[in-house]
Amino acid sequence: MLESKKRTPEETAQYLKDLKNWLLQTREDPAEGMADFFAARLDKYEDVHMGNWGAEYREIAEFFDEGLASLLDIGCGTGLELEAMFKRFPQLQVTGIDLSSAMLGRLRENFPGKDIRLIQGDYFQVPFGEEAFDAALSFETLHHFDFPKKQAIYEKLHRALAPGGYYIECDYIACCPEEETLCQEHLRRKREKSGIPESQFIHIDTPLTWEHQKALLENAGFQQVRVLYERESTMVIRGEKG
Repeated sequence: MLESKKRTPEETAQYLKDLKNWLLQTREDPAEGMADFFAARLDKYEDVHMGNWGAEYREIAEFFDEGLASLLDIGCGTGLELEAMFKRFPQLQVTGIDLSSAMLGRLRENFPGKDIRLIQGDYFQVPFGEEAFDAALSFETLHHFDFPKKQAIYEKLHRALAPGGYYIECDYIACCPEEETLCQEHLRRKREKSGIPESQFIHIDTPLTWEHQKALLENAGFQQVRVLYERESTMVIRGEKG
């Protein structure tokens, strides 16, 4: 099992300094649409993600309960998290949703013979069904969205879980309100500069603080919302349907 490692106050201060410098350096870069961003980086996607979150991908299945039979995986990409899931749960039935058809094509190649249903589309719009899954997972995908979007997806995920089901999220969490604000302002500037409407997804990180994450999950109906693991900006969070 993974062992948590929190930042020290000194590390947090240096992180914020580095973040501000990066935001300043990239403020004039053009914004990219979400699906286009990932499609253009398909050949590097797996190496980059494993380089950043390799340990979390390899161990994510350990955060799930014995007997897991069905899983909803939103923003599944090429399915890096599914290698560990199928290793622990070989008969697992997976429904994966992603914007990128190229990513889903790679996922199909990665897991021949597995019980996988893949849906290419916007997971805010694709129906999940009601009480249809034992568990749901999102891995490094929801940090691109603001409060209203996250509230809506958490409510949708809660409805999709069977009674006694649970949701696992591994994602980028803001270290403090200052980071949350800096990233939200960066997104607003990018939209204004490029004339991109709110309805169009663009690839810019806008992580929320743990306190805001927890409040949104609880507002959606999740109980016992807690952090199972933490490493720098990455947290694994669990919420129960009850």
